[in-house]
Amino acid sequence: MSIAVKPIRSVSSLKDKVYRRLRDAVADMDIYSGDEPPRLDERKLAESLGVSRTPVREAISRLEQAGLVMNIPRRGTFVVRKTKDEILEIIYAWASIESMAARLATLRATDQEVAGLHDFLGQGDIKTDRAPIDEYSRTNIRFHQAIVSLAHSPLLTDLADSLFIHMRAIRSRTIQDDDRAQRSIIDHARIIEALVQRRTETAETLVREHALHLADHVAKNVSYLD
Repeated sequence: MSIAVKPIRSVSSLKDKVYRRLRDAVADMDIYSGDEPPRLDERKLAESLGVSRTPVREAISRLEQAGLVMNIPRRGTFVVRKTKDEILEIIYAWASIESMAARLATLRATDQEVAGLHDFLGQGDIKTDRAPIDEYSRTNIRFHQAIVSLAHSPLLTDLADSLFIHMRAIRSRTIQDDDRAQRSIIDHARIIEALVQRRTETAETLVREHALHLADHVAKNVSYLD
């Protein structure tokens, strides 16, 4: 599997731009498909980004420090895949962060900001067609990012960002299972209603239960993490 990145045109803050571009590209990947985790090719990445290998090497080092990639001697650098137990721990941590974000959103977000969550509700009947499910998967991810942002808490945002890549990967895979997409839409509608009505305890509980349902599904049904 190759990693898709676009050239960087500006030279300002080049190191940070390269890092963000690579981090976003890793977040967009299906980390858990294939027999081996995706490999990062420093030379090809530099060519794709239109930069020298130095900022790419530094960006990969930052990704490694963040626990997102790992270097295997004589083999190369690979995106980190978590075990099932590790993914479950990530989901539990995310449940705590996102539920607190929902609580704070009822207290801090404006009516207009909360109403904007309606834009992330799925439309129509999602069954097994690949395109609708893929589109909803992307919408689903943006919905959960939006809830965290509505808390207006830089610390919660930073904590969520540290978990986001693996949360995104596992949500993207599991949303395809059974009728999880349809159930997700229903859950999201209930969460939005609680936020709009400023029902703090209800919003916090609904968001936490939504995440914990994902943990239950992973524990019972996901075998490719074993």
